[in-house]
Amino acid sequence: MTFAGFDARLDRISTGGRFLVVPMDHGLTMGAVTGLKDIEATIDGVTRGGADAVLTQTGIAPRVHDNTNGAGFIAHLNGSTTIGPDENDKRPTGSVKGAVRAGADAVSMHINVGSTHEPDQIEFLAELSETADDYGLPTLAMAYARGPGVDGADPESLGHAVRLAEELGADVVKTGYSGDGDSFRHVVESTRLPVVIAGGSRGTDRQTLEMVRGAMDGGAAGVSMGRSVFQHEDPEAIAAAVSAIVHEDADVDGALRAAGL
Repeated sequence: MTFAGFDARLDRISTGGRFLVVPMDHGLTMGAVTGLKDIEATIDGVTRGGADAVLTQTGIAPRVHDNTNGAGFIAHLNGSTTIGPDENDKRPTGSVKGAVRAGADAVSMHINVGSTHEPDQIEFLAELSETADDYGLPTLAMAYARGPGVDGADPESLGHAVRLAEELGADVVKTGYSGDGDSFRHVVESTRLPVVIAGGSRGTDRQTLEMVRGAMDGGAAGVSMGRSVFQHEDPEAIAAAVSAIVHEDADVDGALRAAGL
């Protein structure tokens, strides 16, 4: 059963069923990298550019709310670091109750399907989605195909990852991109959840937008792009370009022109 509060919160992190989320939880993972030192200015820029929601760890919430320009806030509830023993070993960093106290519209969790840490992460995602339902909060599962011998761009593996997210009660699923729209359609068809793609490492503006356009042509419901947006020289402009594709169905050249890139 879906409650009015759930629908209202889902609407606050999307527009017309499409999603442009900018995750900025990387401070825990990588430290205060470019774009995250003055996270207030970055949040202001990307939401002015058209981001539907930003995503951080709960401790950053006080730096989020005054700068979102009405966009939604997603609290991320697990993590690891690049300098720790195993970056794939994502551990809980918060709770649904803490996310509610922090003013979150939704919660999220990262799971590496195929890794040695998958069993623990399956348990946490199942528990998280059930508890979030009790509070009327949507759950975004960041479900990656990632582990020994796993090809993170293989459509079959990605399809398994997104289906796992649905099976465990998530409401929206983020995953890697298979490289082209035709192969990504299998991923989208593997679940009834809205599927959004990760941005990965930053490329050129055209490469970023070609990836977004290909994913949307393959049936994606949007994107959840971090470094490609918040580390851009002009986060507002690249967010506007991505928004033009996600929300206005622009082509790549049109999106570049619309954003002045």
